[in-house]
Amino acid sequence: MADTEQKPAPADPGFVRRIGQFQASAINMSQMVGVGPFITIPAMVLAFGGPQAVIGWVAGAVLALADGLIWAELGAAMPGAGGSYIYLREAFQYRTGRLMPFLFTWTAMLFIPLIMSTGVAGFVQYLTYLWPSMSSGQGDLVGLAMCLVVLVLLWRRIESIGRLATGLWVIMIVSVACVIIASFTHFHAHDAFTYPAGAFSLGSSTFWLGFAAGLTIGIYDYLGYNTTAYLGAEIKNPGRVIPRSIVLAIFGVMTIYLLMQIGTLGVVNWKDMIDPNNPASQSVASVVLEKAWGKTTAQVVTGLILITAFTSVFAGLLGGSRVPYDAARDKVFFRQFGRLHPKHRFPVLSLVAMVVITAAAFLISRHLGTSAKTPPLTVLITLLTTVMVIVQSFAQVAAVTVLRKRQPTLKRPYRMWLYPLPSLVALAGWLSVYVFADKNNHGLHPIEWSLAWVALGAIAFLIWARVEKVWPFGPKEIHENFLTVPAAGTAPGDQAGGLPDSPQETV
Repeated sequence: MADTEQKPAPADPGFVRRIGQFQASAINMSQMVGVGPFITIPAMVLAFGGPQAVIGWVAGAVLALADGLIWAELGAAMPGAGGSYIYLREAFQYRTGRLMPFLFTWTAMLFIPLIMSTGVAGFVQYLTYLWPSMSSGQGDLVGLAMCLVVLVLLWRRIESIGRLATGLWVIMIVSVACVIIASFTHFHAHDAFTYPAGAFSLGSSTFWLGFAAGLTIGIYDYLGYNTTAYLGAEIKNPGRVIPRSIVLAIFGVMTIYLLMQIGTLGVVNWKDMIDPNNPASQSVASVVLEKAWGKTTAQVVTGLILITAFTSVFAGLLGGSRVPYDAARDKVFFRQFGRLHPKHRFPVLSLVAMVVITAAAFLISRHLGTSAKTPPLTVLITLLTTVMVIVQSFAQVAAVTVLRKRQPTLKRPYRMWLYPLPSLVALAGWLSVYVFADKNNHGLHPIEWSLAWVALGAIAFLIWARVEKVWPFGPKEIHENFLTVPAAGTAPGDQAGGLPDSPQETV
């Protein structure tokens, strides 16, 4: 091994830590809620076949919390820009060099915008309640305009974004509170708690298929609890703030989801929710509000729901745009993605690219056919979700254990509660989501496609590694970035990419 040498501090000062505890929790919750539950409440009821659908929200929260504790330990110990990219880079560099962070970035550049495009589609769907005569072309223009507004609002300093996110969080809380209050002022317990025969038959395969479907829907709606981990280089006191923002957001959003699901079931019959010809199957929250408080109030609160949908896309692209930035700064992605705006200090190309892909995916989802040859966006998201389970979820479960073994002296401001139990629960939950994806494949085979995508990424990595002359075509470099003491007067994580200066070992 070569002697340890100190690299000079880069001229680029990198990100600035400006996001506090309340703003961090608000960013997570804004990304988690969005328009998801307003659209997926009927889908959850359909999955379980009755009001017992509340099980899905609890199961999703359990998986989110178990996985969230993994993010909490890794994020608190390694608070840099990029989240999973950093954790996989640090954990797997000893055996496979830069392969895992490359595969993660390769996938995230598509996965994150595709998920955000569902928020744009949900926005347009709920807008039809206020604009019933909206044509397909007008819906396209609305979605594109939404993407442009998100880009404009994110084109600013992070402290301004923190304040804006807090304001949007308040609107989100008001919108869900209105739906919850409206539902419980006209609540009928008989409708909410009368279950069909065999609803809780644990020996039935129907129950477990419904449970798997509900878990998939539930975890989709909880996704976003890790947004602050992607913003680790911009979080004040990250060892304390990141874990708390994750746990608080999960419990807060679980409470919201349970109240919304039970409340809507007490106003709208569950059979109406799964009837494709009933308005409740498309905009259940608006139907609840109209029944409780009248058409005018329903229209006003629907406007707030639209702002909530916008908030989710805003927060998701805020965190997601940091992923390719850190990879590029580490020379594991195209170098142009590693540049920050000279004045406002945000990754320019990364943000623009993700907004453009989000807009393109939205348009494709609006006009793609439903046959197996041209699957709708929902199928594409299923395919990419299975890829993320392999490249991110499974890998991070392993990363916690690998880093505890490889870097036992790493400072861990937060250590996972009841380790390794949360890791095992998360592994079982993600495995269920992954396997179930093949049960609802619209004629495709998501598992096979996900493996093919990873294989294609591995080929791309080999080509890139050959050009860059790194492992397996060059020396394997070990950068234990978070084990070193930074230069005097420099706070850990304040350099470019949120990382301190690091020793370099060549194997």
